[in-house]
Formats: sequence, structure tokens, C-alpha cells
Amino acid sequence: MSSEQEEPKIVVDEDWKSRVQAERAAAKADAKAAAASDEEPGPAAGGRLPPASFELLLSTLAAQALTAMGKLPDPIQGHAVVRPDLAQHYIDLLGMLEQKTKGNLTRDEAEMLDALLHQLRMTFVSTRKESEPKAGS
Repeated sequence: MSSEQEEPKIVVDEDWKSRVQAERAAAKADAKAAAASDEEPGPAAGGRLPPASFELLLSTLAAQALTAMGKLPDPIQGHAVVRPDLAQHYIDLLGMLEQKTKGNLTRDEAEMLDALLHQLRMTFVSTRKESEPKAGS
């Protein structure tokens, strides 16, 4: 009978050890996940997508326009590629969005869209001037 009483103690000890080991493994996994989230992984790396919002839509279209103006590197080519026609297309899309949503946006959304369009249009004009050949050349 004494050997039967010792077995539950051993099982309890082994159970305790396995729980501690599982907790340590979980803590290590949590630490790795926290470190990985500090690096802000993209969706392809298992990161979460931001919630859909009007601001996200505007920033996505603006990023595309800036990429087409050569202000951001092209993600496929890895370097700046100037495509004025494509930049104009994205700016026109934002302009159309402004017209179609007029009166349906919050004040902050309308101001953000207006300011974004202004900035993109000014950048587009300066980009076109930079790419034109000089008169004296």
C-alpha cells in the first residue's frame, strides 16, 4: 500500500514539472511573438491587416500616386520608377472620390481628402517640372 501512495506523488511531481515546462515554453513563444510584433510584420509575414477605413483608402491611393511619381520605390522593381500617367490616374481617382462623397464625409475626412489632393497635385506639378528638359540644354 505504501508503494501505491508514493505513485500519486510522483505523478503529481511529473505533472507539476510538465506544467512548468509548458508555461516556460508558452512564455518564450509570447516573448517571440511580442518581439516580432515590434518589427511590424506585414500581412505576408503573418501580421494583421488594419481595419478598413476611409483614411486607409486615402493613404493607399496616395501611396500609389507617390510611387508612380517616383517619390517612393516601386515595390516590384525595388527602385523609383516615374510614371506620370499612372500618377495622374490615382490623383484623378481621389478627385472623383472627393466629388462622389461630397456632403457625406465628416469634417475631418473632407479636410484630409482636400489636403491630400492639394499635396499630391503640387507634388505632381513639381515632378513634371523636374522631368522636363531644361530650355538651355
